[in-house]
Formats: sequence, structure tokens, C-alpha cells
Amino acid sequence: MFNRYGVIAIEKEGVDGERAEISLTLVSLEEIRELNRDYRDVDKETDVLSFPQFEGVEDMPEFGELCLGDVVICRDKVEEQAKDFGHSFERELIYLFVHSLLHLLGYDHMEKEDEKIMFGKQELILNGKRF
Repeated sequence: MFNRYGVIAIEKEGVDGERAEISLTLVSLEEIRELNRDYRDVDKETDVLSFPQFEGVEDMPEFGELCLGDVVICRDKVEEQAKDFGHSFERELIYLFVHSLLHLLGYDHMEKEDEKIMFGKQELILNGKRF
């Protein structure tokens, strides 16, 4: 399920999908809150956290195994948000995975222009398009 979306995002950024790895962990509300508190100093639950290994694609080594980083998704939040948005659990899970994967590739949405770029790429990936 994730492979299709991950390959689209990774290959567009010029990363060799054959050697790229991502750690994906599903956790409870309590676990995501603890991680958010410990790593971001935000003592509340969230839907997804990204822990990139590199600042961006330009910092990634050209050869060898390539661990892009860790994605941690809160299963309870996926269920809650899927219900709130009126779509499936799978659709919400994929949305959060793609969002987090873009963070692992160096994208962010702290500034309005960066948000526009990141969310634009996110929508293209979710629609199965190579941008």
C-alpha cells in the first residue's frame, strides 16, 4: 500500500528507491504524546511525527543503504480523523504517511510558501501522479 506512494515521492526527488528505507511505527495516543513531549517539547497528542536522518536530499549519500528516517503514526488519530473527514482509515493512513515522507525528504510547512509547495506535492502523490 505505502510502496506506490513512497516510490512516487522518493523518485521525484532523485532518490534511488531501491536503496531507500523508512521505518514506520504505529502507536497509541499515549505513546505519540510521550514522543511529542520528549522530542518536540509539545505535551499533547498528534497524528504523525517525522524523524528525518538528513536535512534534505542534497545531504543524502550517493551510494549504499539509505535510511531516510522514522515515521510514527498514531493509530487512534488515524481512526478519529478518517471519521471526521468522512473517508476510510486507509486513505487517512496514506495521507499521513505521504505527509511524513515529504518531511523526511526535507520539506516543511512552517512558512506559507513552503506549505503551498509541500501540500501541492502531497496532493499530486495522493492522486498517483508523478510531478
